[in-house]
Amino acid sequence: MFTGIVEELGRVTAVEHLGDAARFRLHGPVVTDGARHGDSIAVNGVCLTVVETADGEFTADVMAETLKRSSLGALEPGARVNLERPTAVGGRLGGHIVQGHVDGVGTITSRTPSEHWETVEIALPAQLARYVVEKGSITVDGVSLTVVDAGDDRFTVSLIPTTLALTTLGVKGPGDPVNLEVDVIAKYVERLLGARTGTGESAP
Repeated sequence: MFTGIVEELGRVTAVEHLGDAARFRLHGPVVTDGARHGDSIAVNGVCLTVVETADGEFTADVMAETLKRSSLGALEPGARVNLERPTAVGGRLGGHIVQGHVDGVGTITSRTPSEHWETVEIALPAQLARYVVEKGSITVDGVSLTVVDAGDDRFTVSLIPTTLALTTLGVKGPGDPVNLEVDVIAKYVERLLGARTGTGESAP
């Protein structure tokens, strides 16, 4: 489990395309400190398994399903990425419960700067809109954020200076894709309500 508090702004150093998969090598000395084969590291909000580590870098294999459901397939050497290690049991939940299982890819549609922060509007797939609520939580490229406004096909978030400086959201602009993970609690509630109605769908 992750919390959406990015630990490090890493960098893609190599991508090996393997047909129905890809192997990434990423530079991230903070998250690789003490990391071992089989450990998990979230890359732009996607939970990946460490294959090997060396000299502040780690490699991870990405299957076709992950490449299709996330924006990782568009990454090239030199791209910056948000990195986070799993939260240790008993650790502080600084953001919200994040699984590292991307629900879909959104697109930044606009950025509106203010004196000390920026408001960013993001278009999202229609099937995810029902899980996004005003003042609720959402993960954008692995960053835990609070929804400012929520619509039928888009939502807005406000980015503080720390987020702008220490994550990829500080440099992404209109047209750029972002990985989205909605609040897992909302999905479970919908499933349980559907079971109660006997339809398998959410209650009206």
